[in-house]
Amino acid sequence: MSKKGNLLIGQSGGATAVINSSLAGALSEALKNDKVGEIYGMLEGVQGLLNDRIVDLRMQAGTPAVLEHLKRTPAAALGMCRLKLGEAEAERVLKILQKHNIRYFIYIGGNDSADTCHRLASLAKAQGYDLYAIGIPKTIDNDLPDMDHCPGYGSIARYITQATRDTSIDTAAAAVVHPVKVLEVMGRNAGWVAASAAMARVNENDPPHLIYTPERGLNPDDFLRDVKRTYALYGYCVAVIGETVKDQHGKPLSGRGEPYFVDSFGHRYYQGPASYLTGLVMKELGLTSRFDKPGTLQRMSMNCVSEVDLEEAWLVGAEGVRLALSEHSDLMVTIQRVNAPNEEYAITTGTTPLLNIAHSERKMPADYINSAGNNVTQAFLDYAKPLIGSAIPDYFHFDKTRLVAKK
Repeated sequence: MSKKGNLLIGQSGGATAVINSSLAGALSEALKNDKVGEIYGMLEGVQGLLNDRIVDLRMQAGTPAVLEHLKRTPAAALGMCRLKLGEAEAERVLKILQKHNIRYFIYIGGNDSADTCHRLASLAKAQGYDLYAIGIPKTIDNDLPDMDHCPGYGSIARYITQATRDTSIDTAAAAVVHPVKVLEVMGRNAGWVAASAAMARVNENDPPHLIYTPERGLNPDDFLRDVKRTYALYGYCVAVIGETVKDQHGKPLSGRGEPYFVDSFGHRYYQGPASYLTGLVMKELGLTSRFDKPGTLQRMSMNCVSEVDLEEAWLVGAEGVRLALSEHSDLMVTIQRVNAPNEEYAITTGTTPLLNIAHSERKMPADYINSAGNNVTQAFLDYAKPLIGSAIPDYFHFDKTRLVAKK
């Protein structure tokens, strides 16, 4: 392509603590390359683009100080959407791109965003329009195939590690009042987020005592047996469960068969299992039980950001722009781990076709989950610990076995 083209970048799907670091990395790379004309941002992703909601990013984010500030800002600075493009809408988007002479299209997102980016790349190619469309990975779910891990995961894993340690120490302190705690976490249909709670343990018998992931069905009777056994051992029980864990028949554990929301990609959203399980514990075991559900706080908390995650997010953003400017298209940037076991953690970037990412989910490997289906293995811990950055601070504990002798 001989003429200079403009670059358009957008963000889509659920926000993370580091999605703006990818945006800042992409902008940093675009700003220093004279192949790029104007640098635009789409507000609310392709949904906003359909209404021509485009802002000038070169003017607003053209200095290192601004980029560093953006890098450490949580959630999606440009706004996000969850919109599945139909044929007519894709045609409209392409016309808008042509109108603004957009030649480089960068979309930061996960599975569904890859579908959108692929549709536009394919349509542009079919119509003979030079468009170089690249996807930048982003998801706390950590479920994108063809990569070791996803930007956003290290930070939510750090948040869940910290939250689990905090709720565990609180539950232990209040054990005579409400000895059972259920922590419900995000993760869609994969257990990576729930599994990260295991990093809260300092010693083998520390909480969380139980971890349940969507890869396994959970029989409520098995859950009750697990809680009863744990309470008998320690006098309290902390269980972590993924929000989409289903029962042994594949039905939502909330006990409600109908979703409360279905998005345009067909993803069904149900009431989470924590309320149902705590009620079950109180009814069947007679133990007072409570649940914590951090909601969207867990996915974008800058207070718990992983510095490893933050830097890797910048890296893939910059690499995406480099690929587009080298006239690659219809690809997503990937992160690949290059260290051997017991060696210092290191990664490199790669690529995979967008079609490999769209509508695909990478579940946890079987060897990351214990045989009982209620915890994780050392193999998972070895995988996940480098991703959350520095160690989570431990807390002080009294030795409660040193009772004063009765007089």
